[in-house]
Amino acid sequence: MYCPFCQAEDTKVIDSRLVADGSQIRRRRECEVCHSRFTTFETIDLALPRVIKSNGERQPFNGSKLKKGMLRALEKRPLSTEEIDTVFGKILKEIRTRGVREIKSIEIGEIMMNALKQVDSVAYVRFASVYRDFQDIKDFSEEINSLKKEKPSSKQNKK
Repeated sequence: MYCPFCQAEDTKVIDSRLVADGSQIRRRRECEVCHSRFTTFETIDLALPRVIKSNGERQPFNGSKLKKGMLRALEKRPLSTEEIDTVFGKILKEIRTRGVREIKSIEIGEIMMNALKQVDSVAYVRFASVYRDFQDIKDFSEEINSLKKEKPSSKQNKK
């Protein structure tokens, strides 16, 4: 791998770790010329299905677009980068394991919402508000009430 700092061809791996639920390897590398260190990530490159948009258009799957939407929903939430990568890996794994050549964008949105619901209810409501095109406070209220029914609050009422 080329050094991103001096473009030298020789870099060596000084540390490797499994991340993102074991579906990715994080490697620390050091340039043998300038001695700069940098991190790379190695993932399995399995084919993802083509996406069928709501207007019928078909597009190649765009993981960076999906992750961007997820990161926007998780902005300023207390999840570490590693936890976010793990959730994103689970989303990709679910899409891959469906074994289809094409998937509707609405299905991808549902997979994303289910994953966010499991890790952060605020991020889930943020994503749902954009994905389901909430128009007013009533839409937010209904979604929050459905969350409350699914996850009863563990807090006791204080008098």
